[in-house]
Amino acid sequence: MLHIIDDEDVIRDSLSWLARSRQIAAIGYSSAEQFLASLDQPLRFDTEGDCILLDVRMEGLSGIHLFDILSGKKLTKRLPVIFLTGHGDVPMAVDTLKRGAFDFFEKPFNDNKLMDRVQEALAQSRAAGVSAAVHERLATLSAREKEVLELILLGKMNKVIADELGISMRTVEVHRAHVFDKMQVKTAVELAGILK
Repeated sequence: MLHIIDDEDVIRDSLSWLARSRQIAAIGYSSAEQFLASLDQPLRFDTEGDCILLDVRMEGLSGIHLFDILSGKKLTKRLPVIFLTGHGDVPMAVDTLKRGAFDFFEKPFNDNKLMDRVQEALAQSRAAGVSAAVHERLATLSAREKEVLELILLGKMNKVIADELGISMRTVEVHRAHVFDKMQVKTAVELAGILK
């Protein structure tokens, strides 16, 4: 989902149309405060990724201030920010990029270049979301399940795992089933794939 935060209706509408032309879902916000209010709801990330197009200068809370809030909440990896401005300067662009902004575009901008960067930001967001989900799943494993997981990743068979851990083969099978279930995979190859 592309989140467009700009206090000009015409900009939000044109960017939404541009996003739809690339089959990117978009939603507009007329202010940073309106976007922040939407974050008060339980945060649900789009499986296709999320990205923010953020105007630097707006009435009320500025885009820079909103970026600082998002950075403080450690959301900018999952919600990459692309700044848009008609009043940008080189030091401002360099500063925001150093602090983790995904990109910085001056108005007027090249539509295709902007949408290419949006698609790259969405891909980064998807990857960050997958990584976060995998870490959440790993956190649900017991200490013994983590030991079994490590040995599965080394390609060891159940009998070898049982011998190394000093437990029965049946217990290994149960732990292996729990690991696969909690990690939402069906094979050791899938497991290795999500953990690389």
